[in-house]
Amino acid sequence: MRTALLLAATACASAPATRPDRSRLEPLLLEAIRFPTVAGNEQARLDQQQWLLRTAQSLGLTARDAGPVTEIELPGPPGGPVLGLVVHGDVQPVDEKGWTVPPFAGVERSGVVYGRGAADDKGPLVQALLAMHAVRDLPRTHTVRLLVGSDEESGSTDMKTYLASHRPPAYSLVLDSAFPVVVGEKAWDGLLVLPADLDQGTGKAWTIEEIDAGLAPSIVPDRARLTLRWREGTPAWEDLEQRLNARPPAPGTRLELARRGPLLDMVVQGRAAHAGMNVEGGRNALVSLARLVAGELPDCAMADLLAFAAHAGADLKGAALGLEGVADPGWDGWTVNVATLKKEPRLGGKLALVINLRRPPPLTGPQSRERLYAEVRKFSPRLLPGEVYFGDEPLVFDRNAKIVRRLMDAYGRATGERPPPAISGGGTYAKRIPNAIAFGMWFPGKPYPGHDSDEKIEVADLQRGLDVLLETLRDLAGGPPLQDPFRP
Repeated sequence: MRTALLLAATACASAPATRPDRSRLEPLLLEAIRFPTVAGNEQARLDQQQWLLRTAQSLGLTARDAGPVTEIELPGPPGGPVLGLVVHGDVQPVDEKGWTVPPFAGVERSGVVYGRGAADDKGPLVQALLAMHAVRDLPRTHTVRLLVGSDEESGSTDMKTYLASHRPPAYSLVLDSAFPVVVGEKAWDGLLVLPADLDQGTGKAWTIEEIDAGLAPSIVPDRARLTLRWREGTPAWEDLEQRLNARPPAPGTRLELARRGPLLDMVVQGRAAHAGMNVEGGRNALVSLARLVAGELPDCAMADLLAFAAHAGADLKGAALGLEGVADPGWDGWTVNVATLKKEPRLGGKLALVINLRRPPPLTGPQSRERLYAEVRKFSPRLLPGEVYFGDEPLVFDRNAKIVRRLMDAYGRATGERPPPAISGGGTYAKRIPNAIAFGMWFPGKPYPGHDSDEKIEVADLQRGLDVLLETLRDLAGGPPLQDPFRP
């Protein structure tokens, strides 16, 4: 078998380059975007899976329904190793108010494809399909198996279920992050903060009626609403409105005020962004709102909750939470997103603040949790710390590992560039699958648009990424199997 694999590798090395079918990139991506595969939409997941099975067959690939994961395969020699490509077909939720195009229509304008999932992760899904199609006639030493997950954005339980009954590939490339290769993924922490009570407090002529901000922990909130109710008598909002309008909102956000009988709605609009990979590109509407209403709320726990949101969101590196400098060299510190403040269904409708943190080494999850709980208690005795998730740990790879060097070389050959390996705040399936590493498909130097309103990807970047992936498949799938790929 080893002789056969080496012969195949030699043949591949001398084989002429195979051109991918670029003409199908944009149409296939537009089709994929039209499945609204948000968590909980089981029909959309099933519809997309059927589309995947049909599309794979049309490309000369084999496909299997493996429950929460769809397997798409390009067979190699019997008994040869399996090279995995891993993507996800589910997407983050949307608030259409922040979009200028319908998020699930699939729209192309001036060489740019818009829609939820365009970058994260349906663009890479389509690139993987077409790269596999392009190398189908080349000699291979590996079977290439594409795994399409369905629950990456809400817990990755899909991979846990899949791996309970399926053997993982010998090594896998997770196409859900950054080029040239990701050698470190920060951990994903979720801090929950609740008010000790819902007492309306004293000191103001109004009470807090409702707070509703943010969509999900991994999205910078682009909309935050606070509704106040006049306690008694004829509402007289003029003075409060004048004070609020005199205060400049945070850059990139805007305040809108509207009266509804005894109610006053305060809505701040911002800009969504990926909480791990482009938090600095967002404009946090919740933090902006919390700052604007400072000193204007009754003395109560709910006011403390908003004040803590403003406190925690004072910077994106966690300095206000005592996290500045608590990181190993080269990891660019913590990443903090004050994400949601609303009634949480999983808590029986209780009001809760959720702060998403991307944690570098050296702190562990339990150490991080205790440190953050102490910060909450120190801020106010009327706030109760709780946990969304602290079970993740950073993923670290040796920069001299064989797989890292091969991926760097393939990227260099395809692009003529040699940027350094990446550290990412975005977690991927590489944490869930043995012997997996994140590889692309986003190019360095560009803000990552996944999770944004008007999520997009340039067709030119789709084509360029396809070229990189094709070069990588020619090298890895057609070359001698790697021994101990994650060691130097």
